[in-house]
Amino acid sequence: MTRALLKTMLTGIAALTMGASLANAGPLMDRIEAGEPIRIGFANEIPFAYPGEDGSPKGFVNAHALGVLEKMGYTNIEPVQTEWGGLIPGLNAGRFDIVTGGMNILASRCENIAFSEPMARIGDAFIVAPGNPKNIGNYESLVENEAVMVTGAGYSNIEAAKAAGVNESNIMQVPGPTEILAAVRAGRADAGAGTYFTVKQLADSSGGAAEVTDPEAMPEEGFNWAGIGFRKDDQDFVDKFNAAQAEYLGSEEMLKAVAEYGYGEGSLPGDKTTEWVCANR
Repeated sequence: MTRALLKTMLTGIAALTMGASLANAGPLMDRIEAGEPIRIGFANEIPFAYPGEDGSPKGFVNAHALGVLEKMGYTNIEPVQTEWGGLIPGLNAGRFDIVTGGMNILASRCENIAFSEPMARIGDAFIVAPGNPKNIGNYESLVENEAVMVTGAGYSNIEAAKAAGVNESNIMQVPGPTEILAAVRAGRADAGAGTYFTVKQLADSSGGAAEVTDPEAMPEEGFNWAGIGFRKDDQDFVDKFNAAQAEYLGSEEMLKAVAEYGYGEGSLPGDKTTEWVCANR
């Protein structure tokens, strides 16, 4: 075999290999290779993910995601804020590349997007009027008291309440946390549902107009696991993200980055996998 022929064959093999690699790359890797920023999408969900006064990404999910991306070598990040209900549609429409909003992994969501491995175990709770006059502690107590529950549009609490038998007419949906608190304060709703992180922050900010219920009053099946959301055709990037997250999650560096938002060792996800959560939630 002549050197010229060998060189031609090797060049052809290299081209085929590069073509196969590009064919397997998802749109996010294409953007990164083109020098474009990674766009992270989130709503105004304190303390999960929210914009700072200067628009910078705040909250423990953003802090965690940015830490993982930095470990992967990616620091060119562009924050994109939207309403909670627009996160999955916006992701799939290409308006941003990653959902860092603190989204619970649910079977219905797993059908539409890909999730990282879990990064937090999260329980639900309610905000109620001071003294909890209707003695609300879990979803079943809403049914027993014929109570009206308010929660955010697209929140997992809607499915949980319906599964417990809460009538759809007793479920009020609003844009987000600010409106949840407003509905409870005005007496339009008996209980405001959300994750414990969210409703604790609402109660603390209410000036005594609301209190938070005990998340441990919820059954074990009421606990959820949050992950980072991606488009399904970015599975190549998800795999790399998971590998980096496995080393970063629970590290001293990570826990220091999220401590100011109330995330501690008790919030770590344990041994549950995304595959298990998608099948069981």
